[in-house]
Amino acid sequence: MTARDPRTPVPVVLAGARGHGRRHLANIRRLEHAGRVRLAGICETRPLTAAEFAGEPVAQDADFGALLARTGARLAVVSTPIPTHADLAVVAAAYGVHLLLEKPPAPSFALYERIEAACRSAGAACQIGFQSLGSHALPAVRALVADGAIGAVRGIGAAGAWVRDEAYFRRAPWTGRRRLDGNDVVDGVLTNPLAHAVATALALDGTARAGDVTGIELELYRAHAIEADDTSCLRLTTARGTEVVAAVTLCAERAADPYVMVHGATGRITLWYKEDRVLLQRAGHGPEEFTYRRTDLLGNLLDHLGDGTPLLAPVADGGAFMRVVEAVRTAPDPVPLPAAVWRAAPADGGAPAGRRVVPGIDALVAAGAERLALYSELGAPWAAGSEVSHV
Repeated sequence: MTARDPRTPVPVVLAGARGHGRRHLANIRRLEHAGRVRLAGICETRPLTAAEFAGEPVAQDADFGALLARTGARLAVVSTPIPTHADLAVVAAAYGVHLLLEKPPAPSFALYERIEAACRSAGAACQIGFQSLGSHALPAVRALVADGAIGAVRGIGAAGAWVRDEAYFRRAPWTGRRRLDGNDVVDGVLTNPLAHAVATALALDGTARAGDVTGIELELYRAHAIEADDTSCLRLTTARGTEVVAAVTLCAERAADPYVMVHGATGRITLWYKEDRVLLQRAGHGPEEFTYRRTDLLGNLLDHLGDGTPLLAPVADGGAFMRVVEAVRTAPDPVPLPAAVWRAAPADGGAPAGRRVVPGIDALVAAGAERLALYSELGAPWAAGSEVSHV
C-alpha cells in the first residue's frame, strides 16, 4: 500500500446515504471541511434530493462499480443493507478502493472470508464499522486488567436493554429478517442492533480471530412478529479460557445504555461503551470513574492510508465476531415468546406503531452480565426448557 500525500483530500464515495448512512454522510462532510476528504459520489437506489446532500451535490449512480470508476474514488464507506455488503466490498477491492464497511460485515462466515480474501488480494484496507472499538477506554481497561487492578479475570459480561417499536422492523424489507429472497440477512439483536456489545466484549478479552473462539452457546427468542431474534443471550468461550456472556433485548421496559463488565477475582470494571465511561470497583478502594476520548474510525482509516497507523477494527480481526454471526445464522429459528409473557406498549414519542415489552427483561439482562448466566439459568419462566444451541 502506497502512502498518500496527507495534504491532498482523499476522494470518498458513500454507498447508502439514508438511514444510518446519514451519520456517515455527516461525518464525511465534517472531514471534508477539515480538508481530509472530498465527497466524490453517492451510490443510492433512489437519488438523493438537494436537501439530503447536506452540502454541495456530487455525482450519483446506483451502479457502485460505475461510480467508483467515474469518480476515481480511493475510499468507500458502505452503509447498505446487510445482504449487499459482500458484493459491494468485493467490487471496491477490485477497483483497489479502501473500505469502511458497516457492521456486521457479512451475514455469513463464508461471505466474510470472501471479503477478507478480496481485500487482502487487492491490497485494499478494510475497516469494520464497530465504532466502539475506537474508544480510548478499551486500551485503558485492558491496561488495568494487565496491571492486576481486579485480579485474575473470571469472565466478561455484556448487557444491552434497548427499545424498538414495530415501525423499526418495518423500515426496510430486510429488517428483522433471517433470510430474504433466498439470501442470508441475520438481522438479529446479537448480530446487528447490539452487535457492539458482543464486539466490545471480545475486544476487551483480546479475542479477534475465528480460531480464538472455542465454543458458543445460544438462546434466541423473539417477542415481535419477525423472523430474527429480538431477545437473546450467548455464552462464548475463548481460547484463553475466558467466558464471555452477552444478554441483550430490543423489548426493554426502559431503554438503558449498554455496557460490558469485566469480572475479576478482586473487583470489576464496567465500560459503558457508547459513553466511553469506565467504572473501576475493587477491594480496598472506593469506586473510581473515568471518561475517555474516541478516535473516529474513518479518520483512523485515513491515518492508516497516510502513515500506516494501525487500523482499530480491521476486517482481519472480525473473525471472532463472525463466529457469532455464523452461530446465529445456523441456529434453529428463534423461539417465539407467547403473548402471555409480553405486553403491548405505546411507542416512544407517541408514534402510531406500538412496541412489545417483556416484563422483567431489564433485570434479566443485568443479571446475565452480572452472573455470567443465560436466561434459562436465571429462571426466566419463558426460557425454561429452552433448547440451547451449541457450536
